[in-house]
Amino acid sequence: MKIYTKTGDKGETSLFGGKRVRKDNLRVEAYGAVDETNAYIGFARAAIHEGPSGSREVLNFIDSVLEPVQHKLFAIGANLAGSDDPKYSVEDSDLEFLEKSIDKMDEQVQPIKAFILPFGTDLSSRLHLARVVSRNAERRIVALSQVESVSPNLLAYANRLSDFLFTLARFANKAEGTPDVAWRKETKEPVLSTEKQEKLPVKPADSALVQQATASSPKNGNGNGHNLKVASS
Repeated sequence: MKIYTKTGDKGETSLFGGKRVRKDNLRVEAYGAVDETNAYIGFARAAIHEGPSGSREVLNFIDSVLEPVQHKLFAIGANLAGSDDPKYSVEDSDLEFLEKSIDKMDEQVQPIKAFILPFGTDLSSRLHLARVVSRNAERRIVALSQVESVSPNLLAYANRLSDFLFTLARFANKAEGTPDVAWRKETKEPVLSTEKQEKLPVKPADSALVQQATASSPKNGNGNGHNLKVASS
């Protein structure tokens, strides 16, 4: 079976059941955003397998809860593409899995007292990326639900997923000993002083490069060329 079918060359694709729709159809937008979320979660999991420092037990836990979520998102994509097969539905147990995972991790991180910047370890930053992408997927699903039937559990799962990924991002920072960075409201914008500015350090020019550049520069002095000037500090 070939990867390319050429059936979408005119901007259309098929839903489950064979119905043809434009690729900017709300259903396609929704399951495409879910697929994007899944890819970002895979990107986050790759950071774990690249061997970061930190608690291996915690990192393994993060990996163990992300994998089933990826499988569920694949099923949700099929559901949004029009499949009515029960195996692609979102059950109460799927919501409970996210909630119990959140509660377990939330017990081990510091209580939130301020907004948290999306920053930290490589793994944490990737999880924050997955979180914001999942929010986009949720918005697409909500838009679809305004014109077509969408399972209440699916809507709830899309909402809960970003909370799950946010908590995972904080948990990942804790696993590698990196504190969260709280957002703070600046009283005034920082400015560079114009009275006394320190010069940036400049390395002495490499003599071989200088000689090469000097040899290749115009020397006729008639104003048609540029004279090479080398400054050293």
